[in-house]
Amino acid sequence: MPTRSLTIKEEAYRALKARKKEGESFTDVILRLTGNKGSAKRLLEMMDELHSPELASNVEEASKDFRKSFKTRDVTL
Repeated sequence: MPTRSLTIKEEAYRALKARKKEGESFTDVILRLTGNKGSAKRLLEMMDELHSPELASNVEEASKDFRKSFKTRDVTL
């Protein structure tokens, strides 16, 4: 699975870290908090709640890139 690196403000990092459970990755935390794996809309709403427009913008761009690459893949059944 492809990965993306995001730059987030310290406030957003602390908020995610506070919600992180033992043995859980930050990806796991984000997916759990969004309540719906693959829900970019919910993730953007969460980032807005954390007051991080830059992070929300980065996530939105990553989501668009993913959808674009997904549409251009060749699939053989």
